[in-house]
Amino acid sequence: MSRNIQGILIALTGALIYSAHDAIIKGLGATLPAIQIAFFAYLLGLPYVIFMLIHDKTPGTLRPANPLWMAIRVVGVVVATVGAFYAFLVLPLAEAYTILFAAPLLVTLLAVPLLGEVLHWRRTTAVIVGLVGVLVVLRPDTNTLNLGHLTALASAVGNAMVHISSRRIGGSERLPLMILYPMLGIIVLLGAVMPFTFQPVSGAAFGGLAIVALFSFLAMLCLIEAFKRGEAALIAPMQYSQLIWGTIFGILFFAEYPKGQTLLGAVLIIGSGLYIVFREAGLKPGAPVTPPMASRRP
Repeated sequence: MSRNIQGILIALTGALIYSAHDAIIKGLGATLPAIQIAFFAYLLGLPYVIFMLIHDKTPGTLRPANPLWMAIRVVGVVVATVGAFYAFLVLPLAEAYTILFAAPLLVTLLAVPLLGEVLHWRRTTAVIVGLVGVLVVLRPDTNTLNLGHLTALASAVGNAMVHISSRRIGGSERLPLMILYPMLGIIVLLGAVMPFTFQPVSGAAFGGLAIVALFSFLAMLCLIEAFKRGEAALIAPMQYSQLIWGTIFGILFFAEYPKGQTLLGAVLIIGSGLYIVFREAGLKPGAPVTPPMASRRP
């Protein structure tokens, strides 16, 4: 089996784990607010990252080499996490994923002012098509637009900023620190508002939160390993399989059936995202491709 095939299979496994992670979050939302779910999920996931940091052999200290961009990354992860968690609670999983998939399009736009990249007409057209897909899903001219749609869109913007920070400082920062600081930021910031939103946590709910933390770490390891083994242009699109799993989980566990507008929007958004990924790979052979993550990940 080639390394590309291995990478694709590992990436698909990671996408499946992330989708199960998000379905559990939606189930927990029946009794717990989004802020509390995010707080405990990251708090319980902290030991995994500390373990990763202890075993990291990259030279360096705990001080970030790029404090400003690390702070931007922390804010981006907080917005992306809280926005996505709330969207999973109030929207069908397939609909939330479709809006979150707009992140790669926003990365392409934000890379122009923040990274000095040039946006040629082909990419501009792809971005416009993708944003039309977002409008198809949001349907702003109807009464179906709600806070869940807006928080999902905010999450996509936050996730885009996370990817921008990865491009800007990924070569100079240790990977565990790029995960650790956003986690600490979420724990501190959300912990400050916990007294105002706290709800009692049952044993079953705490077990669910622990599984969410474990799944997040396992899925992250899958994606890291997948990008090590396979070409980025082949690995990145595998995360779009979350839409398939999200649809299946939505139907099986929450009686959510995707609407026609959601499917049309998904085709436009994913199609434009795939075009950008493959065109970037074609223009820069061997260059890393920012993975189009469907959810908020440090």
